[in-house]
Amino acid sequence: MNDQVKLNFFASAPEPCSYLEDRKSVSAFANPHMDMDMKTYNDLIRHGFRRSGGYIYRPHCPSCQECTSVRIPVRKQRYSRSEQRVIRRNSDLKISLSPNRYRDEHFDLYRRYINSRHNDGSMANPGKADYHRFLICDWTDTLFFEYRLNRILIAVAVCDLMDSGLSAVYTFFDPDHSDRSPGHFSILNQIHETRQRDLDYLYLGYWIRDCAKMSYKRRYRPLEAFLNDQWVALDKT
Repeated sequence: MNDQVKLNFFASAPEPCSYLEDRKSVSAFANPHMDMDMKTYNDLIRHGFRRSGGYIYRPHCPSCQECTSVRIPVRKQRYSRSEQRVIRRNSDLKISLSPNRYRDEHFDLYRRYINSRHNDGSMANPGKADYHRFLICDWTDTLFFEYRLNRILIAVAVCDLMDSGLSAVYTFFDPDHSDRSPGHFSILNQIHETRQRDLDYLYLGYWIRDCAKMSYKRRYRPLEAFLNDQWVALDKT
C-alpha cells in the first residue's frame, strides 16, 4: 500500500449479515473524515477493498471469512459459448457513456430495479438521497454505461476507472428485460471496455460461495481472489 499515506480504519458495529443467515457482519472503513483521492483508492482496491458512495470498506468479520474479493484478469479471459450468446442477444442495444452525476432517468430505473429485486431488505423503496449516497462520489473517476433499446434506457452499469483496471460498482436494469441477462451482459461489456483501455483487471467486488446473490461471480473464468494478502488464481485454491 502507498507508504506516503497514513490511513486510519474504523470497524462498524455488528449488524445482521445481508448475505448469510444467522451471522453478523462487520466492516473495516477507511477514515471517512480524511480527504480520499484516486491514488489511495487505487492502493486500497489492490488490497481487496470496495467502494460504497464515498466510503471505502472491506469485510472484517471476526468469525467469518466468506466474503472474498475477486477480479477478472481480462487479458487471459476468453468468452465462452454461452457468453457469446448473451452478447449476440444484446447486439441491438446502443451503449454510451454518461457523466458522473445524478440523473432522474437513472434514479427512476434504479428504483424500479430495487423494488423488484430487493423489496424485502434494507435497500427497499430507495429515495434520491439513498441513490446518491450509494453510487455518486465527487472524487472518483466513475463511468456510467447506459444501455438503450430503441432509445429507451433499460440498464445502467456503474464502474470506477482505476489505474490497473475497472471496478464494477453496481448494475441495475429494467426487470421487464431480464430475459436478456442484462447484469451478465454488463460484466461482459466491462471486460471488453477494460481491454479497450489497455488495462489488466475487472474488479468484481466480493464473491460469497454459499450466497446465491453473490455466487454468480464464479462463472467468470479465469478468476483471481485476494487471499492471505495476495491475488491468486481461484481455481488453484
